[in-house]
Amino acid sequence: MSSLVDELGYDPDDGRVALADAIVPVGAIVAARDGARPVAVARLASGRLVVVDDTCPHDGGPISDGFVDGELLVCARHGWELRACRGSCLERARRVP
Repeated sequence: MSSLVDELGYDPDDGRVALADAIVPVGAIVAARDGARPVAVARLASGRLVVVDDTCPHDGGPISDGFVDGELLVCARHGWELRACRGSCLERARRVP
């Protein structure tokens, strides 16, 4: 008999909300999931809502642990600033010393 985690591909009790249920105020980042894929949902200072993979391209830390700085997402681990482009891809903007 398979477990619910095996059937769904994720743990429904992992603390992440479903993408459709994510409520995100301006300047916030929320850990969510799109099916089994962990995502970070952020509302930028402009009010634009972006959804990105919840993985920093620098070292794999969760983007959802970071914060919004204007139109950038900032990783909490090493201060890398990321620009969300086309709603899903991440591009390194610059590294903060």
